[in-house]
Amino acid sequence: MTSRTTTAIDYVEDVSPGSGALPPRAWYPSSDAKSLSLNGSWRLRVSPTIDTEDDSFAAEGFDAGNWAEVTVPGHWVLQGDGAFGLPIYTNHLYPFPVDPPHVPTENPTGDHLHVFDLPEDWPDLSDGGAVIRFDGVESCARVWLNGTDIGEFKGSRLPHEFAVGHLLKPSGNVLAVRVHQWSAGSYLEDQDQWWLPGIFRDVTLLHRPAGSALDFFVHASYDHLTGEGTLRVDSDVDGRVTVPALDIDVPTGESVTVPVEAWTAETPKLYDGVLATDGERVPLRIGFRTVELADGLIKVNGKAVLFKGVNRHEWHPVNGRALDLATMREDVLLMKRHNLNAVRTSHYPPHPAFLDLCDEYGLWVIDECDLETHGFTEQAWRDNPVDDDRWTPALIDRAARMVERDKNHPSVVIWSLGNEAGTGRGLTAMAEWIHGRDTSRLVHYEGDWNSRDTDMYSRMYASHGEVEQIGRELDGGTHKRRELPFILCEYGHAMGNGPGGIADYQELFEKYERLQGGFIWEWIDHGVRHPELGYAYGGDFGEELHDGNFVCDGLIFPDRQPSPGLLEFKKVIEPVSIEGADTAVRITNKQDFADLSAFAFEWSYQVDGETVESGSLSLPALAPGESADVKLPEPADGRGGGETRWTVRALLAADTNWGPKGHEVAWGQVPVTARTVPSVAATDGPVAGDGVITLGPASFDARTGELKTIGGLGVSGLRLDVWRATTDNDEGAEWLTGIRSAELWRKYGLHRMRHRLASVELGDDALTVRTRVAPAAWEFGLAAVYRWTSDGSRLRLTVSVGPEGEWPVPLPRLGVRFGLTGADTVKWYGGGPGEGYPDTKAASRVGRWESTVDGLQTPYLRPQENGARADVRWAELGGLRVEGDPEFFLTARRWTTEQLDAATHLTDLTAGETVWVNLDHGIHGIGTGSCGPGVLPQYQLRAEPAEFSFVFSEIG
Repeated sequence: MTSRTTTAIDYVEDVSPGSGALPPRAWYPSSDAKSLSLNGSWRLRVSPTIDTEDDSFAAEGFDAGNWAEVTVPGHWVLQGDGAFGLPIYTNHLYPFPVDPPHVPTENPTGDHLHVFDLPEDWPDLSDGGAVIRFDGVESCARVWLNGTDIGEFKGSRLPHEFAVGHLLKPSGNVLAVRVHQWSAGSYLEDQDQWWLPGIFRDVTLLHRPAGSALDFFVHASYDHLTGEGTLRVDSDVDGRVTVPALDIDVPTGESVTVPVEAWTAETPKLYDGVLATDGERVPLRIGFRTVELADGLIKVNGKAVLFKGVNRHEWHPVNGRALDLATMREDVLLMKRHNLNAVRTSHYPPHPAFLDLCDEYGLWVIDECDLETHGFTEQAWRDNPVDDDRWTPALIDRAARMVERDKNHPSVVIWSLGNEAGTGRGLTAMAEWIHGRDTSRLVHYEGDWNSRDTDMYSRMYASHGEVEQIGRELDGGTHKRRELPFILCEYGHAMGNGPGGIADYQELFEKYERLQGGFIWEWIDHGVRHPELGYAYGGDFGEELHDGNFVCDGLIFPDRQPSPGLLEFKKVIEPVSIEGADTAVRITNKQDFADLSAFAFEWSYQVDGETVESGSLSLPALAPGESADVKLPEPADGRGGGETRWTVRALLAADTNWGPKGHEVAWGQVPVTARTVPSVAATDGPVAGDGVITLGPASFDARTGELKTIGGLGVSGLRLDVWRATTDNDEGAEWLTGIRSAELWRKYGLHRMRHRLASVELGDDALTVRTRVAPAAWEFGLAAVYRWTSDGSRLRLTVSVGPEGEWPVPLPRLGVRFGLTGADTVKWYGGGPGEGYPDTKAASRVGRWESTVDGLQTPYLRPQENGARADVRWAELGGLRVEGDPEFFLTARRWTTEQLDAATHLTDLTAGETVWVNLDHGIHGIGTGSCGPGVLPQYQLRAEPAEFSFVFSEIG
């Protein structure tokens, strides 16, 4: 029999949550008790292994003058230009051997030192005590103060406090923290994100005077039938609670009921109060609301809510998960300004200040525990910690630290046990603990498909068809589950160009009561600022195991600029519906609680995309769910003169805390008269010359029939095009969709089509060029006929396409492409101002728009198909005017599709002198195949007979 020697570093692989920390309690940002931020410059030494037991650095008088300096909060791998190691990105695979609870000896370990003095106004050290609070350290830390070991802890995104009053001295306090990148806790933190060690949230010294508040629980319910709120504050230390605006002054533990305004995400009314104990006054921000499961629905204040939400990782392209208040506020303001009403804190509790902002501005929150064990799926969940009783204390500790920290936030309406951790007894224990501690909220966990432990049925990336079945209560499962509400905790995977099909999901959410909305995956691209690549993603730091750009799947780019996906989502989830025909518009209030009194409505009348009249629109302050039919005024110039339509907009009627007066919240367009399609009388015929054929303003190569010039403009390479640079969604998640569009397209050679010239025919009034377009190695193809006609000044191209053979796949695109030189400014009449594809063009508004060629590009971190403008009637660029019959998709860029397809970062793209233009009759939809359903049938571009025309003319 052999024995194992116990060492001073065994705590790293101990499955317990740690030792020495105080019990968890409510977090509050300030009180009248003194506090001292210990953020700032710290000394750091990083060792590559864990096999050191030398803790001499923690002793007073240790000379760390030759150590590096880093900023806390921060991650050491994002500081020092790689001197302290590099980031690692994996989606779900553990970047170390799966041998729980063991971790590699090669375990980067950061020894941190910070020396601080107490402020002159710090209370006498004999007056009460003090605690040091760590709000977030990844993944395991051991702490010393003035040479005394005070404890160690795990739970990276959770707070830990240590009593230190007896160790403090007026000056020269030495705080030493040893942080290990890997620990037993890492097995519980396998979230889809960068692995980034360090002290990445605030470190604070808090004075605890005698009689100070310890833990307290604000219970503030609302009775929607009486309009009254009931307040009770339970406190570990007796005291009084005052709320001046409500004339409340009661002892802790005593309930009081008064008329109040309710808190909701739409009307986030907060009341300022104070909890006063003998030793401390703690400010309270109280929101009255009641959350319940009733009638099979998630209800707040008696009404079912529809979540229009997003999953939010904490991210900054320079600082990683170390976010400051301004960045958090920017996130919340962007969410509110784009009509979002809910956040799931994937997959850990956020910095607590973020929840303060959600309280203030109004967002429903699913607060998720710092738990994911996704990597165990590779071994069929064998040895999964959540089904191993040895780990249960750590799981309950994580649940408790989340609930106790965040329980006083009215924005938090649902607790989530974690994410993608399989199933097991530990999750049941967590759910039981949470239900026992807080009966005022519901419990969520996506992996509990039979809803044994949870209060709702939750799924991720379920297809539209399955979601409809669930809405109709035809989804099977247990009887309990079928009686519960349903949410999509993740859907609409916003990776690269997309997500597509979210309007179709929203239609289902609004159709079936059981479907209570969902949360787009996710908020922000996790690109790391990089001097050569612009933004780096998985693999760019030489990781031996990584998941590429799968970490770049957000509605905003790393610099927090909205992507087209966010603009699309804003339109899809508008709180006001504006629809109509001809001279009337129906306006519907789609909010859950607020009437429309906060909005002003404006109309405008467009002729061929130009606004000729505008004015205000009066309507009643409709209650939630109500509609009104409003007649539009008769245009002063009548109905003549081209294509006409109304545009009606809902704007903020006054400044709010999240948006200025005039901010557009919703819009709708009402067509009146249709456009007249362009026509060209074939009055000129083709004339053969010396190697050239002329037709009206154009010249063609006599041998190939290829267009060379239109007037004085050179045109190159005009031909049928079916290929697009593949998107992340085209590349697809085969494990989920069962098919990868890009893989099939490349298998069948759609990226290398061959063009065979069949004939060049000169008729009396037309030049006809017949070709066959097909991939090598396969017998199917497309017969393409180009028929050119002219009236002397304009040139018309009619393209007729007929599939030959049996096409096994949809087409990526179908249209023509050609090159122009000297093009920069682009003007068009059609959908805009941003990009739009068949299943992502809800936000594409018909009008007249202008951009540069460069401005048409969307800077997805991995270059891919982007920038198409939908429903274009005409466009002007490079001196050329193009009109379409029917409308077309317009794309223009300074590199070829092939160059775009080959690029892995934006820095790979080099602008050339030629602008390559695509005029597409059709484009295959986008879908969410990167992690979710592929393109719905109605948005797929089938190889079918088609005919489309373009009219070209030189401008000026």
